Amino acid sequence: MALVLLFASFAVILAGALLFINAVEWAGHKLRMGEGATGSLLAAVGTAMPETMIPIVAVIGGAEGSQEVAIGAIIGAPFLLATIAMALVGTSALLFRRRRVHDVRLNVHVETLDRDLLFFLVFFALGLGLGLGVPTAVQIPAAVVFVAAYGTYVRRTLRGGGEIQEAETLAPLYMGRTGPDADADPSMKLILTQFAVGLGAIVGGAHLFVEELLTVAETLGVEPLVLSLVLAPLATELPEKANSFFWVRQGKDSLALGNITGAMVFQSTLPIAFGLAFTHWDLGSFAIISGALGLAGGVLAYWALRLRGRFELLPIVAWATLFASFIIYVLAAG
Repeated sequence: MALVLLFASFAVILAGALLFINAVEWAGHKLRMGEGATGSLLAAVGTAMPETMIPIVAVIGGAEGSQEVAIGAIIGAPFLLATIAMALVGTSALLFRRRRVHDVRLNVHVETLDRDLLFFLVFFALGLGLGLGVPTAVQIPAAVVFVAAYGTYVRRTLRGGGEIQEAETLAPLYMGRTGPDADADPSMKLILTQFAVGLGAIVGGAHLFVEELLTVAETLGVEPLVLSLVLAPLATELPEKANSFFWVRQGKDSLALGNITGAMVFQSTLPIAFGLAFTHWDLGSFAIISGALGLAGGVLAYWALRLRGRFELLPIVAWATLFASFIIYVLAAG
């Protein structure tokens, strides 16, 4: 039954993703936001919320080991996004290369991609460095810096977010009228309603996915630390990146990559600020190694996507290898 519910939750997430990306595109059009800003802010933050709630709930609960669970979830999300999420998006681009107008070449807003990856590399590295043992008195001021950094990122992204999608290029709003009488310009209220329904399906499906995945993991005897570093982000972040799969297939690379790189920026600033402010932020070997592998994935993304400007097999294999290396390390250490 756990496996049946696991697959059912994934189907709910995919259905929610279709509603969500359609609503996000219309919201970006209505707000006159460029594709880069739409992907890196609206889509990325919306789908990052379920994973962000895990450390908050863990700390508020105050149970034994809750801070370790919170830290694991905070570090695990950027690690997963910079490795296996990148690998899956690149794989989808290769699979649908004949359907894409630009084949495996990137059709992306370069300025947004550049900003996202550099912000991630700088602040995730800084967050890991602060976890190697800094005085407690430094943690609160550092948390303020991380929050201010994300505010700066949002302002810059809104100012230079790429080209605005015109209504003619968008599929009709799913919750609007269809057929010959399809809404050419749906109301913002209807767009937000579909946005909420899609996000609700993603969040609800992700929570069910987590519960059933934990049931399966408990049966297999998996360590709680592994759940916080790997399985929790895997269950909450990765299914929601199904949005990127659909956008890549359509050749909308700015939205697809912004959904991932924008989430990488978000997860490497605000959740780390929360960790600095409300936990001891003393990173153990598992967290340091997963974080270092995540940074390596970010560097690889900058080389492959920003400098090469293509989806290629070599970096896809390398991203998957980085993720697999950590799993092998955890199993060997256990």
